[in-house]
Amino acid sequence: MVEIPNRAFGLIPATLTPMNKNFEVDYGQLEEYIKWLLTFKIGGLAVNVDTGEGPHLFNEEKIRIVNVVSEIVKGKVPVIAGLHARNTQEAINSAKETKDAGADGLLVFPHPAFIGYPSEEIIYEYHNAISEKVDIPLVLFNLQPALGGVEYTPETLQKLSKIKNVVALKEASFDARKFIEIARTLKSLPRKITLLTGNDNFIYESLILGAEGGLLGFGTIAVEEQTEMFELIGKGKYHEAREIWEKLLPLENVIFAHPVRNYRARLKEALAMMGIIKTTYVRPPLTPISKEEREKLRDVLKDLKML
Repeated sequence: MVEIPNRAFGLIPATLTPMNKNFEVDYGQLEEYIKWLLTFKIGGLAVNVDTGEGPHLFNEEKIRIVNVVSEIVKGKVPVIAGLHARNTQEAINSAKETKDAGADGLLVFPHPAFIGYPSEEIIYEYHNAISEKVDIPLVLFNLQPALGGVEYTPETLQKLSKIKNVVALKEASFDARKFIEIARTLKSLPRKITLLTGNDNFIYESLILGAEGGLLGFGTIAVEEQTEMFELIGKGKYHEAREIWEKLLPLENVIFAHPVRNYRARLKEALAMMGIIKTTYVRPPLTPISKEEREKLRDVLKDLKML
């Protein structure tokens, strides 16, 4: 069974989903974009997740994306696919299809039924049903409510850690205090659950505070700089790593400005400016960003010599 990530302090970019003017997935652009990402020392790739508009994709699109990406990757790094479902049986069916299409692991998105307390049992049963029916590594997802997520209690995490296929947790509360509490909870568990930061607003700090890797939307831009930062932290070279992070902060601040939901459109605009993708369409109800935001992005990219 493939572990996730495949090495300590690996950066797992959460990939975008390029689209055409009709808001259809552009698989040609996707192939070129994935090949570009593979030129860097990444620890894996995440597809059909929030950055890639995963919740807005049709099931047949998700399966084809996994198939296309896994064919390009050819086992060089793990491919983690987002798992979204309306009910438990659909989650199981989708997990089977996604595994058959070539995914090495699943990032299990919180279900709306998880909202409200107490919720420990329903959260456990959902993940456990997937694990029992599909033998594939599972990444738990502690996601901030502003992006439609649910934040798990220490008691819930302790229970989830007993599920055999749970190997990692993506922590994306965007709250440093909550992150530290999660890190302490995972450290206290009887078996290892790898902590992946999903906190694009404090990536460097979360690696210092206990994350062993990152599954990040910001990881799809400034990839070379971030993979170097991750490696430096893994070697204990914190000062050099911090210099990279401080250099990248203006870009992070623009990409993840309010409203946070627009970060996908901002990333597409930035990568189009850099010549990595050709189009910047996001699927409605997401909307394009303003001319003013584009100019802010362009100015920051120029300052970083990325244009």
